[in-house]
Order: sequence, then structure tokens, then C-alpha cells
Amino acid sequence: MVNIFKNTILILLIYLADIIYGQGVKRLNDPAIVAQHKRMTFESWGDWRPYPKYFLGIQTNFAYATVWGMWAPKINREYKDGADIRPLKPNGEQNLRLAQLKFQEEEATKIKATSDSIYNRSVQDLAHWTSATVDADPLWLLYYKRMLKPITEFPDIPKNFMEWRLKDQQTFEALSNTGTLKRLQEELNIIKDTYLMSRSIDIPRGKRFIMYHQTLIRWREFLQDLRRHNDKTTLLLDYKNILKIHLPTTLPPQSAAGSDRQIIQDVMEKYKHKY
Repeated sequence: MVNIFKNTILILLIYLADIIYGQGVKRLNDPAIVAQHKRMTFESWGDWRPYPKYFLGIQTNFAYATVWGMWAPKINREYKDGADIRPLKPNGEQNLRLAQLKFQEEEATKIKATSDSIYNRSVQDLAHWTSATVDADPLWLLYYKRMLKPITEFPDIPKNFMEWRLKDQQTFEALSNTGTLKRLQEELNIIKDTYLMSRSIDIPRGKRFIMYHQTLIRWREFLQDLRRHNDKTTLLLDYKNILKIHLPTTLPPQSAAGSDRQIIQDVMEKYKHKY
């Protein structure tokens, strides 16, 4: 109870003191300070208070003489006679700093937007670069997976005429003896290696599909070459079998029979309506 009474007395004393001393405070309105404030803002450059007063050409205002006049510090006179250095004037330092700050904010916003777009593009490029996502690419799923599937189904090293997709064993042996199958095997190795690289290495999406397309074109050329050799060799072997069946074992003298080309032409002319 005693503490409550003491606190109440203290609050009343503080309140009375504030009322008494508060009434004695007067507002300071110094024209020189007001003029200085105007010079430091955008309002105007000038109003050099206190003003000079002269009596018979003699300066009689002691305040002016000590602030701006002959008794004033050199820095005061240079300030008064110098250029307009208001920081908030249209081209003042403060306004220039604010304008520069605004410009930097806009540039920072542009840089952030650019960096964000670069980051997003990098993430997208990474998804297209890595070989871990090649199976999910829409173009691969829609076209190249189906078109390049025969490459994976074709044996890496064919051993017989069925794996080479030839007509028979005789054609296989003929192509093998002439070295044609060796050259075709080298071309097949290149096609399969290119296909494997296009599926396993990390490259841009566009380059990957260029490799797909080049592999597909080369695979089609390989099939055409293989088919051409198969048909050509089969035809030659058929002609050879026909000659063995229908020609005598002993050929007439060279002078009577003529060249090999003439023999082939005579046989084809003889049997052209029978087969």
C-alpha cells in the first residue's frame, strides 16, 4: 500500500512539472536558419541572412559581418559566392543519386529476369543434354524409336545366311569369298556404333536427333546395298546353274564357240522363252 502511494505521488509530480515547464518553451524561428534550410532543399539558392546594414558606407550589422562579411571565415564567403550546390535541385547530387539508384534497381530487375531465364533454360538444356532422359523425348517416342528399332534387331556379327537375310547358303558363301560380307560387316559396325553413341553420350537435343537421322539414312543405304548384292549374286548363281545343266561338259574350240560373253548371250537367247 505504501509503494502504491509513493508511485502515485511521483506520477503527479512529473505531471505538474511537465505542465509548468512546458508552458515556458517557446518555438525558435531564426530567419537565418530558415534561409539555410531553403538553400539545402529544392526551393532556392540565396537569401543570405542576416542582411547587411550600412551607415555612411560602413557595415553596421555585426552578425552579417561575422557570417558573410569581411570578418566571416573564408569558407563562408566562398560558399556564398560559389555555385548553386543544392543537393535537391533538379540536377543536384541527391537527385542524381536517387535517379541512379532507380536506374540500378531497374537494371537489377532486368539482370535478375535474365539470370532466371538463363537458369530455367539451363535446366531445360540439361534435361535435353543428358542421356538419362533420351527415352522420354517425344520425337524419339513418336518416330525414331520405331524407325531405328531394326538396327537393334539386326545381329551385331551375323554368322549365316539367315542372319544376313540372304537367299541361301550358296549366296552367303559367294559373298563371303569375294569379300563383300567383310565390307558390309564394317559398315554395320559403324552404324551400330553411331547408334550407340547417339543413345549414350551427353549432347544437345538437336545434335542427338541429327545423329539419329544420319544413322537412319546410313541404315537404309546399308539395306539397299545388301539387297542389291543378294539379288545380283543370286542371279549370277542361277545363270551358272543353268549353264551347268544345259551346256555340254566339253566346250567346242574357242574359235568356234567365241568368247564367254558370246556363250552367255547364246544361252540366254536359246532359253529366253522357256523360263
